[in-house]
Amino acid sequence: MKYITSALLCAMLTVMSTGVMASTFRCGSQLVSLGDRSFQVLKKCGEPVARETVGYTVGEYNQRELHIQEWVYGPNNGMYHYLRFEGNRLTSIESQRDQ
Repeated sequence: MKYITSALLCAMLTVMSTGVMASTFRCGSQLVSLGDRSFQVLKKCGEPVARETVGYTVGEYNQRELHIQEWVYGPNNGMYHYLRFEGNRLTSIESQRDQ
């Protein structure tokens, strides 16, 4: 029993120390979800502490290039939140504890 408890504790600490993917992000009392537009995120969360274009991708039917941007919010209770936008749509949310 003691071995199982130790193994479970180690597994939980490992998960907490690495980045965690999520489908939502809370900004105060507002909730941001995958698929939201960048202007909606700005309205709910305000300006990020950092904003950077990290690349480009091809849109539907290869018709146009879409910017890929990463926005950073935080630290909030020691957590940074990384939001990735492709063509002004939120495509991923990752949270990571400040090291």
